[in-house]
Amino acid sequence: MATLASDTAPVRAGEELDWESLEAYLRERLPEKLDGDLDRDARIEVTQFPGGHSNLTYCVRLGEREFVMRRPPFGPVAPTAHDMPREYRLLAAINPHFHLAPKPYLLCEDAGVIGAPFYLMERRRGVVVRQAIPPEIGEDLDLRRRISESMVDTLADLHAVDIQSTGLVNIGKPAGFVRRQVEGWAGRWERSKTTELKEMNETAAWLIERLPPDSGAPTLVHNDYKLDNVMLDPRDPAKVVAILDWEMCTVGDPLIDLGLLLCYWPQADDPEVFAGSLRSVTMAPGWMKRAEIVERYAARSGRDLSDIGYYYTFATFKLAVVIQQIYYRYHVGQTQDARFAEFDKRVEALAKWAHAMMQKKF
Repeated sequence: MATLASDTAPVRAGEELDWESLEAYLRERLPEKLDGDLDRDARIEVTQFPGGHSNLTYCVRLGEREFVMRRPPFGPVAPTAHDMPREYRLLAAINPHFHLAPKPYLLCEDAGVIGAPFYLMERRRGVVVRQAIPPEIGEDLDLRRRISESMVDTLADLHAVDIQSTGLVNIGKPAGFVRRQVEGWAGRWERSKTTELKEMNETAAWLIERLPPDSGAPTLVHNDYKLDNVMLDPRDPAKVVAILDWEMCTVGDPLIDLGLLLCYWPQADDPEVFAGSLRSVTMAPGWMKRAEIVERYAARSGRDLSDIGYYYTFATFKLAVVIQQIYYRYHVGQTQDARFAEFDKRVEALAKWAHAMMQKKF
């Protein structure tokens, strides 16, 4: 395999694919999607992006051309989850109107090529902040704050895209969006739970009882907007160069996005029961507090955020379900990835935090 790019790693054991089949397919289908031909003499080189716990993301290099390839995880998955064709078509629709969505090149729906549908998109280069603060940011507290501000402003800009004039309103169904989200994730909890947690049951009931009315001005909703799904310019990390993972994008209430961003933004004074299950660089000095994020988004978007606590509670509940779904696959032997062995403890901590947030003002 190839010399590694700084943001990739060797392909994880058990996540190798049929490289010869992949190369043959790409050499046949990819040139017509590109401005130029592929190097006919260069062998395919593949590395893997290390982040994420579900969809698999690879860096595919053919000569001087690099691409990002996405495919579903191994093992059984929910019928509507990890939908690569949908993600490809979303990017194709959104990229012309919002440049931070990478451009997709090629979709393969034939599972016979590498075992599942997959697609290729453009390779953008930048800094992705994961478990540690990268050297491009270091101890510059002012830069951390400017990155925080860019995160908020970029989300507001995404929500400002005119979904009516662009036709993007057709990628989803805005009416009843929050209800479908809440009821859908409550159902996923029931189907994936491996033990009873009264906090999850009570929080689900509370969320359904307090459903907000439909948003009067639906927007694009990324549905997984967080710090490690944003790529920053290495020369100026306060500048966003790409938003990643568009699989769940739709149209609906934009506060779903803000609630999730807040959920993935723990701060140093959070109770250990919560912070221990969701650690982040945002707990270090310099990053904005959640209340500051709410204030800046309100100023930038002009939206009423008086009920943002509801969306934050739902996001925490949803995250608990996401982690439970991953743990369920490990629990029943669909994956042997040791990273997932103690995810049940994370679920319990998040369940308690979501339950505690129900009656509190944000």
